[in-house]
Amino acid sequence: MTERLAPPARRPWLCLWGGAAASLLSVGGRFDVPLAAWVAPLLLLRFLRHTRPLVALPAVFAVTVASAAVWMAELAVPITWLTFLGDVAFGVAYGLPYVVDRLLGPRAGTLGRVLLFPAAAMSVEFLLGTYGPFGTAYGMRAASQHASTALLQITALTGPYVIAFVIGAGATIGNLVWERGPHRPAPRWAAAYATALALIVVGGQLRTMSTDTGGDTVKVAGVNPSHAAIDAETAVHGASRLAVTDPRRVDRADVRRAMRPLLDDLFRQTTRAAAAGARIVVWSENAARVADEDHRAYLRQASATADAHDVYLLVADLTYLPDAPHGRDETHLFGPDGRKLWDYEKARPIPGLEIYTPGDGHVPVVDTPYGRLANVICYDADFPAGNHIDADIVFVPGGDWPEMGRTHTAMAGLRAIENGYALVRQDFNGQSSAYDATGRLLSTQDTTTDVGVWYADVPIHGSRTPYSRTGDIVSWGVLAGTVAAAVVLARRTRRHPAPPSGSASSARASAVGPGR
Repeated sequence: MTERLAPPARRPWLCLWGGAAASLLSVGGRFDVPLAAWVAPLLLLRFLRHTRPLVALPAVFAVTVASAAVWMAELAVPITWLTFLGDVAFGVAYGLPYVVDRLLGPRAGTLGRVLLFPAAAMSVEFLLGTYGPFGTAYGMRAASQHASTALLQITALTGPYVIAFVIGAGATIGNLVWERGPHRPAPRWAAAYATALALIVVGGQLRTMSTDTGGDTVKVAGVNPSHAAIDAETAVHGASRLAVTDPRRVDRADVRRAMRPLLDDLFRQTTRAAAAGARIVVWSENAARVADEDHRAYLRQASATADAHDVYLLVADLTYLPDAPHGRDETHLFGPDGRKLWDYEKARPIPGLEIYTPGDGHVPVVDTPYGRLANVICYDADFPAGNHIDADIVFVPGGDWPEMGRTHTAMAGLRAIENGYALVRQDFNGQSSAYDATGRLLSTQDTTTDVGVWYADVPIHGSRTPYSRTGDIVSWGVLAGTVAAAVVLARRTRRHPAPPSGSASSARASAVGPGR
């Protein structure tokens, strides 16, 4: 019996424009619509499969490059030669799964046609998130779904990149149903996908309800420099705090003049937080700005403050050095007895914006009455592979700008779900937030408008996840399978070239492939 097929798309360009609009609303920016992340690949694939490759592929690449540019504009990412090249590279990389689907998919059969695109999308996201200089700051589909905590619980098992696979599979199965309608095997694939998605969401909801954090909490306080302290610092430097992050262009005498009022303000707020019952006090990234010759005195004051008020005190500073690399972005934790428990240097300075020498990436962890405490700094949290930490609470001092802060903090919150610890991100000029081990928001503060000490009651018992133990084994498996399938299909395509575009057999192959 001959299988009935839906006719080719009559207006594929409408699919392109609809897919482009959805893509621009799912870039991981301030104006994301979570559903748009699912709609974009569905429509772009529909356009791609019904348009000649020489026309379709450049059009899709234009959409993916434009999406990266919109992300930069939404978040006011500073334009440098490196970020510009990053924009183009992002667009090209995230267009590659569409190339794979269009050129190799017609020879893959129904099973391959369904799985090839989502596997390629997951593989690209994994490689960029692990080895790219920008990590998961752009392009990770899980970030577009951060409000759907039930869906995101699957990342505790497989890692964050699986969300790209889930969304991509929805796009290929949606196109299968679109092409074949009620004719088999489309209904079976649709039913299987709907069942799997329901199991992921229901299982995620059960995890959020059943994850036991022990019920015990600790009061954590977050401290930023006050507006008065920032104004005084700006008056000394003649420029805003963001403008003087490059230690090569700062007068060291000005640093020393601005330091004392700034430190007085930070330690005064720390004292106030301890008096309000906080047992752990965390400063934002670069809260203190000190010259190297004053660094020891500054640490002695931090030690004395922790000792006097019986708190764990995590201070964060930018230390200006007389010689290259001219600066250190670092944190120091002091215990209630004043003893220094760790020094940590930022492992991932922002490419093109921060010239500091990277730290060794070894994340410090200490046992305390409030669980195992650990610390990374700001951009470090954008690299999931470096955040498999055996801890109960991870602190992330951050520094952002108003357009970036809320989104960047939500991205960091995904690490809590993936690894099963509470996460506290104390952010300057952005959004401070605390999350439990399932990603539930515990407390938040808009630090672009709110002033004063911020507090959160944070669970002291984490719950290690399979992903935190096994790392990216699932992603590596998907990558290996994708590469192997691409090699096999490329050889098959060379031996049996596709019919000329526009023929009836070409339309059939492009739409559904040879499989049943």
